Amino acid sequence: GMAAPAALQRSVVSPAGRHSASLIFLHGSGDTGQGARAWIKQILNQDMAFQHIKVIYPTAPARPYTPMKGAFSTVWFDRYKISNDCPEHTESIDSMCRGLTELINDEIKSGIAKNRILIGGFSMGGGMAMHLAYRFHQDLAGVFALSSFLNKDSVVYQALKRNESVLPELFQCHGTADDLVLYSWGEETNKMLKSLGVSASLHTFPNLNHELNRTEIEKLKSWIVKKLPVEGAKAN
Repeated sequence: GMAAPAALQRSVVSPAGRHSASLIFLHGSGDTGQGARAWIKQILNQDMAFQHIKVIYPTAPARPYTPMKGAFSTVWFDRYKISNDCPEHTESIDSMCRGLTELINDEIKSGIAKNRILIGGFSMGGGMAMHLAYRFHQDLAGVFALSSFLNKDSVVYQALKRNESVLPELFQCHGTADDLVLYSWGEETNKMLKSLGVSASLHTFPNLNHELNRTEIEKLKSWIVKKLPVEGAKAN
């Protein structure tokens, strides 16, 4: 059978108070968990931290990456090319979904309910999060995707065509000046998911390239606390 995936390395920001919810942030291609955490910390001048939410930044294992001519890179999955108009490398996507499921299960084992876990990420990390949530973990609290996209006939769309259950809400952000992951790819992903029953928002950032900015992270933080309120606070 399949060997159990090795546990992913992770950088963790502990909650200031009692841990009652968890957030998993997936970095972009070639980055690391520590790198994504440091980037956000630099933008905010402090860690993205919460009273009750543990923030986990896992690192993707290094693997040969086709867009870099097969050089090793810390990527969540392989791609034939960086385009929304080619087939998905489903074999590598599915194997990483198993590894990330272990990470979700670790949080559940530590006493966190599945509907108190959010997952998302930047660029490829956001794409990975959409596969993980909409295909395998439809009972998570929500999904966020920053400067991300799904390929035109993504297996995510195929899975949702057959879906009956209530789906996690999607919070999407994208810069109009993104020259790596085009704004139109993000917009098309948003429209497709909406048409398949996902409650999805798309926050547009004029002149923002393939990067994060402070306004975007502050918006994300507000959404995170709305989806994962302090227990006892009335959720709407």
